[in-house]
Amino acid sequence: MVETLVIPLSVLDQTPIPEGCSPAQALANSIDLARHAEALGYQRFWLAEHHASAALAGSAPEILIGAVANATSRIRVGSGGVMLPHYSPLKVAEQFSLLAGLHPGRIDLGLGRAPGSDQRTAVALQQDRRQYAPNQFPQALAELIGYLENSLPSDHPFAAYAATLPGLPHAPEPWVLGSSPDSVAFAADLGLPYCLADFIAPRLGDLAAAYRDQFQPRKTLGHLGDRPHLMVAVWTVCAESDAEARALAAPARMMFAHLLMGKSIAVPPPQVAQAWLADRPDVARAFASRRVVAGSPATVRAGLNQVIAEYQPDELMLVNILHGHEDRKRSYTLAMEAMATVDA
Repeated sequence: MVETLVIPLSVLDQTPIPEGCSPAQALANSIDLARHAEALGYQRFWLAEHHASAALAGSAPEILIGAVANATSRIRVGSGGVMLPHYSPLKVAEQFSLLAGLHPGRIDLGLGRAPGSDQRTAVALQQDRRQYAPNQFPQALAELIGYLENSLPSDHPFAAYAATLPGLPHAPEPWVLGSSPDSVAFAADLGLPYCLADFIAPRLGDLAAAYRDQFQPRKTLGHLGDRPHLMVAVWTVCAESDAEARALAAPARMMFAHLLMGKSIAVPPPQVAQAWLADRPDVARAFASRRVVAGSPATVRAGLNQVIAEYQPDELMLVNILHGHEDRKRSYTLAMEAMATVDA
């Protein structure tokens, strides 16, 4: 008997900082989780970018990617994502070219345009703080891809730098991340794979269809070829029972509720979060529109199959924030088992 997956599964890790745990331990947890995900057969392990957060330690995915890639041997490792408005396209191209040179065929470069922070922190990250930086994501994305592909026009002032990237001849696989028509257009126009963030804004099947309809085939970096390639990131918590999964999901709800109030807190224990939420039914209603696939393996399998039916994706990426590190590892173990089929 051979087990095969219904669809390739990957992990998005936001490097949560549990209450009572140091940020340094959270970083070590990410590396341990990556090893665990690789052993289970997950295809990718992506690391998010967030700044000035008491809840999430992953402020520099490019550094964590190197550590995770060194600690693993097969799984693809990438950014979910690099928030490009904070950076020079050439600097990002050099960083991820270097990573690709060190780990050929294993590095993904997921690119987003959100700040990964509040507006004040976004200004603190700017070199020029006299005014808000303008939105130049489309131009920056095109320039970055031009460096990686060595496809900038010959009269571009920085075209020659493509030949100086440190990881040549290897290159990362670029992706666009998002949950809006704009991000769909950026990915489709450049012929890039797209990761749609259902866990941020659920039920976006129309965007998936638009991406496929608008996709402009061309030779692209990476191994995905010149066809549309869609991955959907879904909030997923799997435990032995539905009740246990709901309890494990409570800390993230409490954490996000505080974030909406302008407060950043470490991830609380489940019992603390459950008691806090029980006193605030309005918070539960505020999160009612978000999709959370949480439950036993059977419940999670049904929920993820519904996502597959809605989007018809090529891959799924599972994301969660739990207080207990062993609970996170167990969740990814059970989710992988839930999505496997047995072939005779």
